[in-house]
Amino acid sequence: MPPVAVVIPACNEADRIAATVTAAFTLPGVDVVLVASDGSTDDTVSAARRAGATVWRTGRNRGKAAAMMAGAAAVRGIDERDRPGDPRHLLFLDADLGATAAAAGPLIEPVSAGDADMTIAVFKNRVKQGGHGFVVRLSGAGIRRATGWAPAQPLNGQRCLTRAAFDAARPLARGFGVETAMTIDLKRKGLRVMEVEVDMAHRATGTDLAAQLHRARQFADVARALAVRVR
Repeated sequence: MPPVAVVIPACNEADRIAATVTAAFTLPGVDVVLVASDGSTDDTVSAARRAGATVWRTGRNRGKAAAMMAGAAAVRGIDERDRPGDPRHLLFLDADLGATAAAAGPLIEPVSAGDADMTIAVFKNRVKQGGHGFVVRLSGAGIRRATGWAPAQPLNGQRCLTRAAFDAARPLARGFGVETAMTIDLKRKGLRVMEVEVDMAHRATGTDLAAQLHRARQFADVARALAVRVR
């Protein structure tokens, strides 16, 4: 059974990244935690290193999908060095999970057991967000139209998958469209995708201008990913 590498895309998450990394190291089978710092300008990189993570960094923000690709590529290099021909599974976690990242174990189990090619988290207790769910509805409707499957939390970024499944999802869709596109692409290729309930939580998002602009970028990226997959 291959071990698991945790990949954490992060941009300016200095306040939570250390707790997320520390929690990730407690997960069963995890022997690598890699933080992909996507143009962070705060203390994210040094905080992640102090917590024991391997860090990949870029000088400018290139978006979530680019950080995921870079993190997975860095893990591939580690695999080729010490596990040639037997790559680690990949567990993607968001940087703001903090200590709740320790509850991601149920995502790993079906993949390690060979029962799923990719698992997607469903949070038991959802933190109330400042938006109105329009991005979630767009993603869910697009996935359902493209595949016939209706996920409970289509935008959840907490996902465990085999290296083969990750490679089958490449090239990843741009930015925040990555989760929606990954689900559609793997389902269409006949891979086994499973939702798993976990006791994890994000930081709540607000209703200020920055939060609204963030949701607008999410909407645009998801719409772009669906435009080339749903006719």
